[in-house]
Amino acid sequence: MSFELSGKVLQYIEDSEAELIALIEELCRIPAPSHHEEKRAEFCKNWLEACGAQGVTIDSALNVIYPIGCEGSDDIVVFLAHTDTVFPDTDPMPVSRDEEYIYSPGVGDDTARVALMLMIAKYVAQEKLTPSCGVMFVANSCEEGLGNLKGIRQIMSDYDGIIREVYSFDANYDAIYNKCVGSHRYEITLTTEGGHSYYDFGNRNAIHAAADLVCKLYGCNVPVNGKSKTTYNVGHIDGGTSVNTIAQKATVYYEYRSDDMVCLDKMKDFFEQTIADARKEGKADIIINVLGIRPCGGAVDQKRLDEMTTKVIEICQKHTGLACTPQSASTDCNIPMSLGIPSVCVGNCMSYGAHTREEKLLLSSLRPGLKITAEIILEYFC
Repeated sequence: MSFELSGKVLQYIEDSEAELIALIEELCRIPAPSHHEEKRAEFCKNWLEACGAQGVTIDSALNVIYPIGCEGSDDIVVFLAHTDTVFPDTDPMPVSRDEEYIYSPGVGDDTARVALMLMIAKYVAQEKLTPSCGVMFVANSCEEGLGNLKGIRQIMSDYDGIIREVYSFDANYDAIYNKCVGSHRYEITLTTEGGHSYYDFGNRNAIHAAADLVCKLYGCNVPVNGKSKTTYNVGHIDGGTSVNTIAQKATVYYEYRSDDMVCLDKMKDFFEQTIADARKEGKADIIINVLGIRPCGGAVDQKRLDEMTTKVIEICQKHTGLACTPQSASTDCNIPMSLGIPSVCVGNCMSYGAHTREEKLLLSSLRPGLKITAEIILEYFC
């Protein structure tokens, strides 16, 4: 690997640790459920502008975009980290710290990664660095759950045909993700006439129909294609009125995932046939609402993806001493990869308890994380 961080960059990283911690804590306090990242977006924009960044905008999807050398360019590299969290809270989030950790819901996924990227964007702005191609920093929206990757979809649509590669900061630095797990998510609503549990006994029961449907969905023989992994899950069920009421309505939330497009298509065929069979049986009226579709990877330039993967693994191992292994995941990279654009999701700190209110960030991982972030980004600057 030919690129090395300069002494000036290393000094900046050493001097910036306290500022980074303060930035993480401040971002943590700003609630940002998917589709409602307005406050974090505004904070990030104002923060970047205060650091000297020019041309920062917030788009209609609530992505914060800091472009450098992108005007007129058809050769843009995107660095991004997502601002939304899985938590629905609209009040300020609790934040605490001891000698080892920062504790806050969403601190690792993905708040700290946003802050690490912002700190390197600040260095670029203050030093007025010139990129060797178009570079775009994006604090993007709607990566989590029912956000359905809205933010990165908007970026790829608005800059269609001119993005060369994408790096997403969204993981621990002992792994990178260079293979996409696609998913289809559904809300299945079953309705019947219902009635009184005694006087109307024999009427169709929506909960009974839902239970029968779930059993059929769990009768799936998971498809396999090479080393693929495919899964399915019913994660939530609700419905009914009371113990003495024949349920008129029940709702089932179902998803399937795969890191292989062929398997994902087979799961779709199975799901659609299962629903068609259930409708013919007539135990309930069934309505399907698609909650989210995340594609698998498409036909990318494998040589370029391998080069990006090798580079990122070497950078992570150099600055942490840990083995860093490529894995499959569902991340913002799903969208560019589905469009044939090489993308990797890389970790730049260590956090634990993701998607729980006990989430915590390891403070000692921030300095190596800044080095990882800086080396990945600054290679694209002269």
